[in-house]
Parts: sequence; C-alpha cells; structure tokens
Amino acid sequence: MLSRVANSLYWMSRYVERAENTARMVDVNLQLLLDVRDLEDASLEGYWGPIVQSMGDHELFQALHGKATGRTVTEFLVFQEENPNSILSTITQGRENARTVRDQITVEVWEELNRLYLFLHSGDARALWLSSPYDFFQRIKRSSLLLQGITDTTVVRNEGWYFIVAGRQLERADKTSRLLDIRHGSLALLGQGSQREALAWSAILRSCSAWDAYKALRGADLQPGMVAEFLLLSEDFPRSVRFCVHQLDRALRRISGVPEGRFTNDAERLCGRLLAELRFSTGAEIMEQGLHATVDDIQLQLNAIGAALFQSYIAQPFSPHAEDEIRQQEEQQQQLGRPMGSP
Repeated sequence: MLSRVANSLYWMSRYVERAENTARMVDVNLQLLLDVRDLEDASLEGYWGPIVQSMGDHELFQALHGKATGRTVTEFLVFQEENPNSILSTITQGRENARTVRDQITVEVWEELNRLYLFLHSGDARALWLSSPYDFFQRIKRSSLLLQGITDTTVVRNEGWYFIVAGRQLERADKTSRLLDIRHGSLALLGQGSQREALAWSAILRSCSAWDAYKALRGADLQPGMVAEFLLLSEDFPRSVRFCVHQLDRALRRISGVPEGRFTNDAERLCGRLLAELRFSTGAEIMEQGLHATVDDIQLQLNAIGAALFQSYIAQPFSPHAEDEIRQQEEQQQQLGRPMGSP
C-alpha cells in the first residue's frame, strides 16, 4: 500500500472520530449547565474555557472571540471554518481524505460520510442547532457511529483497514482522556461532596456513553477514583483508554506482522509500553499521583505514538530516485488492474 493512501485512510478515520468526540464534549457541557443555572459569568467561563484549551486551540480562540462563553465556544467548536478542529472542519477534512482514496473504501462508507458533510454545510444544520442543540449533536454522533458500523461490515480486512482502526483508536483514547480531564478540572467550581459534583461525574460517564456500563459494574456509587479507573483502565469497555490502546496495538502489529511482545518500529514499542503501564496500574495509584498529571502523561505518550506511526509508515525520506520509485509503483498498480488513490 502506498504511504499516501495509508495516510488518507488513517486521517479520514481520525477526523470522523474527532468530530464525534467534539460533539460529545459540547453536548454534555450544555446538559450539565442546565442543572447549574445560578453560576456567575466567571464560573461559566471556567466551564467553557477548559474545553478550548483541551483541544489545543486556545490562542486561535482568543484571536477570534476573546472571552469564553457558551455562544462563542460552541460556535468555535461546531461551525467555525477557521478552526481546524471544529466539527464542520473535521468532517470536511475527513471527507477530503476519503475522496482521495475512493478505491480503498466502499460506496456505503463514502455515501454516509458525504451525507454528513452535505448536512453540515446546509442551512438545515444551523437551523437544527438553533432549535435543538441536543438533537443536532445526536445526529452527529449517530452518523459517526453509523459510519463505524458500515466500515466494520463492508471494508476488507487488509492493510488499509488496520490504518483505519489505528486512526480511530488513537483518536478515541486521546479524547476519552481529555473528556475526563476537562470535566475533572471543572469540579473545583462545584465543591466536594455536593449534588453538583455527583452530576458532574455522571456527566463524565455520559459523555463517553459509559453511564449504563458503569452502573452495571459499580451501581450508582460515583466515587472519583472508580470513575477514573473505569474510563482509563477498563479492559472491557470499548471507549476506555486501555481498551483503545489495546486495539491500537493489535492494529499496528497486524500492519507489520510482528507478534506481541516484540516490536519493529517506535510506534509498536511506544504503544506496547503504554499498554503495559495501563494493564498494571490501579485507580488508587492514579488518584494518588493526581488525575491531571496521569492524563497529561497519557496524552504525551499517545502523541508520541502518533508521531512515530507517521515516521514509520507515512514520512518518506527524500532521494533523487524517489519520483522514479513512485512512478514504478503506479505502473505496477496499473498493470495489476488496481486503480490508484489520489494524493
């Protein structure tokens, strides 16, 4: 598989997952604030500001809007074309990556992604957002989940498939940790042991679609350590960081063919190391170290895995013969009767 095709499949998957998780962040924040109506403006900014910071777009937000309010943050994260991480921008970028590799994905995947793209660029999206933000975000999440289901049931399990899985699981692990971190950071505004604190922890679980799974395991006991342990260390819940890193590790090894316990590149080495740390950690250790510090460390390791994956499979060192090599690959693809993906 050409590196540019792998790159497009990987980022198509990451962008769709990013859009879904951004929808989760904003939706849950809006739902949570319905239960805390008496907060002052300064406190409200404490709820909205961390979301922008968690996305790494604080400077851009300040340049475009300045003050973090419900209106400015939601506009920035949902429809702002200048923000590369807004829902509109990520779906647009995901669709563009899909367009360049139409021969590597199925018609069903392309049609659903294109349908979501056209909806977000239509007046209907803005109208639905204004009339019912909850329904708007539900539509984004359902479309993303539908895309994942279609991909799982129609795409051949080849190298391209495993790059799709790698992109999805890396993005999901990162965003689950960020969701936990930003919501935990806002708990200082509520006070320990308050009813609002319980609402905030339940909101953390709901943002990851983990409320029912958590209740089945722990009941209604919303202890911070248990919630953090569930979202970071559960080996069975599909959106936990450990589960995602495990799936990422499997995908990387299927791409290279190396068995578990060994590695052939830095991406596999770093992913295996993080997975081992998560397997042998406990909720008590996380809370003792500090949840924010733990999540920061996880995010740094996930970023390192993403960079190593790019260096291992996507980045190609320049050589005077690089253009000839690409041309030979294209000719070989044409001789085999397989159409090429666009760069």
